[in-house]
Amino acid sequence: AFLGPPEVNISSCLNCLNVTIKLPTSHFRENGKLLSLTDIYKELNYDITLKTLDGEHKRPREKTAEEIFNTVIEELYPNRNYCVSVTVSASLNEHSTSSPWKCVTADSVVQQDYNIVAIAGAVCFSLMLAGALKCLHAAGYIHQKKPLPRTLV
Repeated sequence: AFLGPPEVNISSCLNCLNVTIKLPTSHFRENGKLLSLTDIYKELNYDITLKTLDGEHKRPREKTAEEIFNTVIEELYPNRNYCVSVTVSASLNEHSTSSPWKCVTADSVVQQDYNIVAIAGAVCFSLMLAGALKCLHAAGYIHQKKPLPRTLV
C-alpha cells in the first residue's frame, strides 16, 4: 500500500522556513478504530525537498514518531522564493506519494526593520506637523483675528 501525501504548511521566518507536517491518514482499522501511521509503524522517515531557482535540493532524511510536527530549514537567502515538498515513508514501506509543492518567500531583517522605520517616521512627521500648526495658530497666522475698524470702536 502506498503512503499518501502528508499535509504540509510552510511559513517564512528570518532567513528560514518553518515547515509543519501532518502525517497522511492510514486506512487500517483495528477493532473499528482507525489506526494512525505511528500506531502501525511506530517511527516514520520523512524527506524534505527544497526547490529554488538553482534547482531541487533533497535534505537529509529524518525520523518522526509524531502525527503533527514542525521542522525549521535554516540558513536560507532572504527575499528568495522557496518551495517545499515532503515524502513520508516507513522502513517496512518505501512506497509513498510526495506532497504538492508549497512556496513562500524567506523573510529578511531589512524588510522588518524598514516597516518599523516607516511607521516611526510617519508618527514623528505627524507630531512635527501638529506642533508646527499649533505654533502658527498661537502666533496668529492661522485664523487671524482682525481688529475692529476704528469707526466701530
